[in-house]
Amino acid sequence: MREEKVLKNATVCFLRKGDSILLAKKTRKIGMGKWNGYGGGIDDGESIEESAVRELLEESGVVVQHSALRKIAIVNFHNIKRDGTTFLLRMHAFEIWEWQGEPHESEEMSTPTWFLLSELAQQEMMPADSVWLPRALSGENILASAYYMPFQQELIGEVAIEIVDEFPVN
Repeated sequence: MREEKVLKNATVCFLRKGDSILLAKKTRKIGMGKWNGYGGGIDDGESIEESAVRELLEESGVVVQHSALRKIAIVNFHNIKRDGTTFLLRMHAFEIWEWQGEPHESEEMSTPTWFLLSELAQQEMMPADSVWLPRALSGENILASAYYMPFQQELIGEVAIEIVDEFPVN
């Protein structure tokens, strides 16, 4: 049986270049086989921004300064596990326009590929991402909630989106 990953807080980063965004295929864990941004869990004692910078370096090889991070969304993923229990994952999303180095494959992320923003909804992404991500990348500050079946492959209901002027303090 597959192990269900329980993650409480995470980051995801999207490198931007003009009207394009860099996505890579997840090779394991939540979202395996799907196109996604770079990110992961926030370690104990680590800030959200420190986690974003670390995960981006580990998974893509690019170096980003904290000042280059622009928060675009906070998404609450309500997940049902196989045994019927639930857990909440709060994910902090950032877009990045300036970085150093060329993105490359890693153990967790393969096939880094640039996609036009207009094509995002057509890509093989996590089900909720094609709903909230295009809006967040268009300049809206998004607070969203999505409810998932076990293993985060299927949504329950629609993704709820709220546009905010400012994000709540972590």
